[in-house]
Amino acid sequence: MAPSAHPLPVRKPPSAPAPSAVGVARRTSPGVTALRFPDVPRGRLPRRLPVRQVLCAVPLVLLAVAAVRHRSVVAEGFGQLRTASWPWLLAAAGATCLTWVAAAFTRQGAVVQPLPKGRLLATQFAAGAANHLLPTGLGASAVNLRFMSVCGVPAARSSAALALYLLAESAGRLGLLAALLVAFPDALRPGTPLPDGGAPALLAGAGALVLLAAAALTLVRRLRTAVFALLRDALAEARSVHTRPARALALWGGSLAFPACQAAGLAAVGRALDLPVPPAHIALAYLAATVAVALVPAPGGLGSVEAALVVALVAAGGPAAVATAVVLAYRVITVWLPLLPGALTLGALVRLKVI
Repeated sequence: MAPSAHPLPVRKPPSAPAPSAVGVARRTSPGVTALRFPDVPRGRLPRRLPVRQVLCAVPLVLLAVAAVRHRSVVAEGFGQLRTASWPWLLAAAGATCLTWVAAAFTRQGAVVQPLPKGRLLATQFAAGAANHLLPTGLGASAVNLRFMSVCGVPAARSSAALALYLLAESAGRLGLLAALLVAFPDALRPGTPLPDGGAPALLAGAGALVLLAAAALTLVRRLRTAVFALLRDALAEARSVHTRPARALALWGGSLAFPACQAAGLAAVGRALDLPVPPAHIALAYLAATVAVALVPAPGGLGSVEAALVVALVAAGGPAAVATAVVLAYRVITVWLPLLPGALTLGALVRLKVI
């Protein structure tokens, strides 16, 4: 068949409106008009806020603030190190390093799930720095909770493991203190150099804190529910941990080794500066002082721990001047020397998404 002489007209589709910088109106449904924005090249997309990079710098900023606030203590402590016996100072440094190993054992013993050993040890080193830069216990707890979360431990079990760790560490410290008090009942002389009315004020403060906590649990229902749930999870986690002998040994062995290494470090510094107090009495003084300041919400116990240690060493029979020198040198070794590498490690762990 021959083609038609008059072909049917072909309708051209309506031309699309030219894109604009503001947007293009398009009709999606009757009566509704939406704006379609033109494609933006990938290279021109706005960059996200570098939150992780900012968090990496936070430990260094806190370190600078702490160093400025306590610069006189740091300078005096380094001055005392110049006259000390270096072998005993090295022994104190070694005991300080063992505290991070003991903390890693205790953290692993508090949770059933295996944690990566190298990262766990690095986290304890970084948590020590965080603990001295933030109110007592909060820095280390936050770092370890984040680390367990990254390792895949559920939030409820992480909180239960943290509560079990704190309970075991407190029990280990109190157990060592009780054992030394039984072995050396006359180590601390009565009549310690507390201010007038200091002991009644301390007891009154502790009683007020206990009453405040009891009132808060009684009146605030949500707080009571959260605390009871945490205790229930902690007990369940404790039962699971104690069904595995290796976990139970790590938990309780580490909780005893941690304060023992701290006390051994102070005793080594005492020998380095010729403090005329037996090492066992120095260890007893250390445990008594740290238990006494456990409820003081100071950053890492800075200031309160030094004062309590001086008081305890004087009560153990040491001269006040030498006791002060020992405490300052001890705090330099255990706090200020590891603080910069600990803060750098903390920033590196944040950057590597380990925590």
